[in-house]
Formats: sequence, structure tokens, C-alpha cells
Amino acid sequence: MLPRPPSLWRTGVRLAEVRWAGLALALFLVGGALQLSGAPTWASWTAYLACYVAGGWEPGWAGLQALRERTFDVDLLMVLAAIAAAGIGQVLDGALLIVIFATSGAVEAVITQRTADSVSSLLDLAPERATRLHPADGSEQEVDVADLAVGDLVLVRPGERIGADGAVVEGTSEVDQQAVTGESVPVPRGPGEAVLSGTVNGTGALRVRVEREATESVIARVVAMVEQASATKARTQLFIERVEQRYSLGVVVATLLVLAVPMALLGTAFEDALLRAITFMIVASPCAVVLATMPPLLSAMANAGRHGVLVKSATVMEAVGRTSLVAFDKTGTLTEGSPEVTRVVTAGRLSREQVLRAAAAAEQASEHPLGRAVVRATRERGLDVPLAQHFRSLPGRGVLAAVDGHAVRVERAARRPRGDDETAGGETAGSEVGTVVAVHLDDALVGTITLVDRLRPASPAAVAAAAALTDAPVHLLTGDDEAAAHHVAARTGITAVHARLLPQDKTRVVTELQDAGERVLLVGDGVNDAPALATAATGIAMGRHGSDLALDTADAVVVRDEIDAVPRLVALSRRARRTVVANLAIAATFIVVLVAWDLTGHLPLPLAVAGHEGSTVVVALNGLRLLRASAWER
Repeated sequence: MLPRPPSLWRTGVRLAEVRWAGLALALFLVGGALQLSGAPTWASWTAYLACYVAGGWEPGWAGLQALRERTFDVDLLMVLAAIAAAGIGQVLDGALLIVIFATSGAVEAVITQRTADSVSSLLDLAPERATRLHPADGSEQEVDVADLAVGDLVLVRPGERIGADGAVVEGTSEVDQQAVTGESVPVPRGPGEAVLSGTVNGTGALRVRVEREATESVIARVVAMVEQASATKARTQLFIERVEQRYSLGVVVATLLVLAVPMALLGTAFEDALLRAITFMIVASPCAVVLATMPPLLSAMANAGRHGVLVKSATVMEAVGRTSLVAFDKTGTLTEGSPEVTRVVTAGRLSREQVLRAAAAAEQASEHPLGRAVVRATRERGLDVPLAQHFRSLPGRGVLAAVDGHAVRVERAARRPRGDDETAGGETAGSEVGTVVAVHLDDALVGTITLVDRLRPASPAAVAAAAALTDAPVHLLTGDDEAAAHHVAARTGITAVHARLLPQDKTRVVTELQDAGERVLLVGDGVNDAPALATAATGIAMGRHGSDLALDTADAVVVRDEIDAVPRLVALSRRARRTVVANLAIAATFIVVLVAWDLTGHLPLPLAVAGHEGSTVVVALNGLRLLRASAWER
């Protein structure tokens, strides 16, 4: 597990955007309290105007900077609309608009900073120091990992993280590679076999020859890929943001024309022309349009949150519905990332129960995931586990212990004996995918036990729902081997399988799919998934056991690890988008009617404000319908 980046609170308080947004909100609440308590008007106005300054100076300044680049930012229009509202006595409405935009900017700043922090914390996955062996006399020297050169020989003790990509030259052990490759169980490593930086050595000591410099290691490349994908991944715009610049500029130009044309051509008095122009800006301002977009998306986000899915922004909520293809990681996503016993095969000397009891007895003191799974399976079957003595770990192989006066050895096996067997699902004997361990009694093989990564019960239904929503085949992306990948694919109904993928390979597959015109939604949980999560149109992380980097890189997090929440989220997003379109039609109708009234007749200012605010209320209430439980369940 990666070191955790700073908490959301610590991240927020060190960002200026968050501090200014918090101050603006506090001043707005003070102004509202003063207004409700009957305090003098100047007191509430002072608080509201201070709110304008606190929350509006930064977007206002950014908008002015954008003007220098010949771009009119909608934030600047919001500031101008807020000032115009204050100019006609509607200071409360303007202050509320300022608070909404300041808060939105603060949330975006926090998410960006959290991702940067988590990328930095990834560097801690690889150790800072390593034990280098002198080539002449084998003496040990503690050095910085960054100082290791190709050809150096390093000693990796039991339990240590491997500091560099290389090959084992001496020793045997098992290496936990799940964080980097996604393999669900530790893999045996011996002379001539490759090991990766950032992976965890098991119980044996290894001497490793460095084959890549620190800057070229797998972990370093993961960091680079995440940073590059985060920087180059285009920010998916909300539906209304595609036209916001032209609309905002058009409102400003039209307001100036409404002010100038009547005075120049009709001789209208300045005061009358100014009132008409201010009224025009109020009714034409995109407040109702913004609220037409945000309440449905925010309601959908809140509904998803109640069901254990954290969506990081309204932009993400809107983008999820445009997904055209769903891809899943295997270990920790479709599966639970922990092995379970699926078959016990006996060679004939002992019964299946006796084989399982003997193995569990020898494995009681083991911390290996396979050993813990054997012990758990024995107890789940109601079998007692005998006491073992003289426990000894066999690095890279298994364990050895004395049980009831017999020497019991449990180690990985390449094959199983023929004989009577049982399976978790009542299957017949055959070629079973998974990890097979052999059980020896006094050096005689008495049986084998097969363990397979536990499939989440909801995975098949989730895959089927995702395929139905997108009308495209679901893809499986995993670092595990072909046999394990196709086994899970067959049990979940997936037909497109990509196995033995390193982090850069997952990113490549996602990129190729998107280059072919797909909008990929990727679901993963590990460090090895982070670059692909950043590259995908939408990345969703499984939250319960997910790495910090995956959680912060992803656009959404399934907090409860309920895989069937993924297709439900896609369906909810599509309902939210339909509501947004309906709201935009309602808001546009109000704007067109009120603007036409103002230009062709005399629209009283109170009625203009009432119509403008009424449209915002209508679209807001329509969007709030997505808070209902039925919106998630359908």
C-alpha cells in the first residue's frame, strides 16, 4: 500500500482557492443572518459586498487575464451579472452566484492537488536505499537507489521492497507483485528470473543484478505515464460549456447595444436606456442555464454517493453517460484479490478431508495468502486443524512442519495426481485454472489443492449490464497470465481479453480503443491501473482496497466495492443528461420570452427578476428529481 497523501482537510487549507471560497461562504451566511434579523441594510450589504470581493476577485482577475488572450470567460460574465444585480438592489442573488462559482473552483483545485500529491507518493513505493554488494569481496554498502547502476549486485532481505528492476542471480523466494502487475498471489522467483522495483520480497534472501537504472524502472515509468496522461487528457466539458464563451460574449455585446442604440437612434434618456440594459443583462444572464445543468448532475452525484459511489465532479457525472465501451481490471475488481480453495485432489492414501487438514496444519503459522486460504477453507468445512511443530518456511517453495508425528510439506506443484477430487462448484476433475499446491506426507505425495482468485458474486451481472448499456463487448485488462484471465472472462461473459499487461500495456490498449473512436470507461484498483485510469475517458477505482494513486487518479470511486454500481452509474448519468437537455430547453424558453418582452415592450424590473429567478427555481426542482431512490434503481 502506498503512503497516504495529505488528507482532504490538509490539502484544502493550503490552497488559496479553498480559503477564499470558505471566506466568501462565511460572509454570505453573515449577510443572510443580518438580513433575516432585521439589522440595518448597510450591515447586510457590507457583508454581501465583502463576499463579492472574497469570492469574485480571483475569477474576475482570471477573466480579465483571459481577455488579454481574446477569450471571454463565463466566470467574468458571472461577476458582471452579480455586480449588475447589486446595482439594481439584488445583492443577495449576486452574492449567491459568487459563492457557487468560488466553491466550484475550490473543489476543482483540491482534486487537482490531490492527484499531484498521490503521484508524488508513488515514488515512495520504491525504497530510497538499497544494499549494494562489492563485486570483489561481497561486502555490503547502503546506497541510494538512485545511485545504482546497471550491473550492480544488490541484496534484498526477506520482507524488503526490491529497489531496482533486475534479475535474480542467487537465492529463491516469492515476490508480491500485485501492486505493480496485478497478479493475485506472490510469484516464485529464483536464479535467472526477473524482479521489479517496488515489489515486496517474501521469506527468502535474494541477490539481484540491476538491469535498469532507477529512472527507467517500471515504477518510474508508471509515474511518468500518470503525469503525462493527467496533463494531456483533455478536460471533458459540460454540455453547456461548449457554447459558454460565445454566449457570454454575445450577452455583453447585446447589453451594450441595448444601452447605446436607443440613445443614438431614438433619443432615449440615459437613465431609461441604462435600466433597460441592466434588465436585459439580468434576464439574459446564464444563471438559469447554469442551474439547468448543475442541479441534475449534483443530484445524480448525491444519489450515487448514497449508494457508495463517489463522483469527483459534475463534469465526470456528465461524461460517464457518454461511455461507449467498458473495460475491467481483474484482480481486486472483478475478483476480490484473495485466493479460495476450489478443488482438493487425493492420490489415494488419504481422504480429501485429511489432505486439507494436513495442509492447513502445516500452514497455520504461515503469512502467505495461499496458506491463509487453505486454513480458512478447512475451518469453513468444519474440520479441526491439528497442531503443528517445527514449522519452517521454504523460501520460494512452501512450508514444512511436523503434524501428528509426520513430516508435512506443502509447496507449489506443476501438476496434480489423478484421483478422487472435489470442487467448490461441484465440477468434475479436469484442467483447473489457478495455483496448485502439492501436499507431501513423509516425502510422499498425498494430494493437491487448487486455489483460484475469488470472483465477486455480482461480477457476471455487472458485466452483462455494462455490455447491454453500451452495445459493445466488455474488455478485460489484467497483468495476470492468459489462463487466469480467460478463466475469469469465461465466468463473467467477457469475450475481449488482454492478459500479461504491464502498466504501460494497459495504457496502450486504452489509447488504441479510444483512437478507434470509443469512449472508454475503465474500472481498476491498483498502482498498475493508475496510468490507464488517467488515460481513459472515465476512470473508476474500487475503493475498499484500492491504492491511493488509483483512488486519486480515478474520476470516481466505488467506495463499497460493489461492482454492479458501475452500470448503475452509467444509467444514472444518462438520465441526468436527459434532464439537463430538458432543463436547457426550459431555461432557453424563459430567456427568449423575457428578452423579447424587454426589447419590444416594457418589462418591469421586478417582473424581470421574478421571471429570471422563477426559471432557476423550475429547472432546479426538475433536477432534484434525480435525488429519488428510483433514479438509481431503474
